[in-house]
Amino acid sequence: MTMGHVQFTLHNSLARWEWTPFPIAVLVLVVLVGYWYLKSDWRLASSGRRWSTKRLVSFLLGLLTVDLALQSPIATYTDSYFQAHVIQHLLLMVVAPALLALGAPSTLLLQTSSRSIKTKWLSILRSRPFGFISHPVTVWGLYFGFMIVFFLTSLVNFAMEHMAVMDLINILFFFSGTLYWWPLVGIDPIVHWKMGYPGRMLNVLLGGPVETWLGIAIISMHRPIASMYNLYGTHAGGSILWIATDFTAFVGFFPIFVQWFRSEERHAKRLDEIASRVQSPQDQRNSGETLEPKDPKDASSYWEQVWLERTGKVPKNNSV
Repeated sequence: MTMGHVQFTLHNSLARWEWTPFPIAVLVLVVLVGYWYLKSDWRLASSGRRWSTKRLVSFLLGLLTVDLALQSPIATYTDSYFQAHVIQHLLLMVVAPALLALGAPSTLLLQTSSRSIKTKWLSILRSRPFGFISHPVTVWGLYFGFMIVFFLTSLVNFAMEHMAVMDLINILFFFSGTLYWWPLVGIDPIVHWKMGYPGRMLNVLLGGPVETWLGIAIISMHRPIASMYNLYGTHAGGSILWIATDFTAFVGFFPIFVQWFRSEERHAKRLDEIASRVQSPQDQRNSGETLEPKDPKDASSYWEQVWLERTGKVPKNNSV
């Protein structure tokens, strides 16, 4: 059953938190997961290793976002205002998953848990079912397909009239958002379908138009999207989705581009350091050093340099 119309007032916006079984269960789970993360951080620090403060803050903010989406007045207003429903949707599918992924919980788990837990977690990550569910095509179907089906069919009305169904759908929204943003953030290890920086940026760019189209489709509706909403709220919610999509595309694309740029800088720096440690054959003769390479792995490149100096060209084979 629905909760009934809730008037939009300052008091309700601050005080109307949800205390039904599902929001309470969410709050308990959020607290337990937060406690585990803080305890793992402390355990890592006790062993002399430092965990990033940015990751800690990001993860805790992600947990807070989940609770705000499902327990705060935002959740209360979803039964009366479609705008609140869209905001809840964005918090569960975009903001919370991205923040939690930035916290790298899988990496922290692998660094602080017992061998048996590590083995079990890695077996899940390496399993065929997880490989299937984390495949980019599957993720796209869950993330975008589920949104389209939910908002453009009668499912949204049915779910809002049966809150147990809506609770389950919110869990699926959050789960699909996690699968979508985890590889895009790219901090935690992903055994299957790991995307490079170009693929991640392309994923963000291709996803933006889909949600933009969805927002425009909602704005173009000639009747309320569900029986508990009015037409103005429907159009306003579609506008929020459209604007938020464009903002999300920029926020998601730019950090990935910066990560790629910094990665290339680090790679170039490593190559420069390697090159600075390798003397040319003429420099080695002048310094009286042996012409033999110090590292056997460098033998091929070393003899190519010697042959180039002697003959002005490098033969197809590496023997001299």
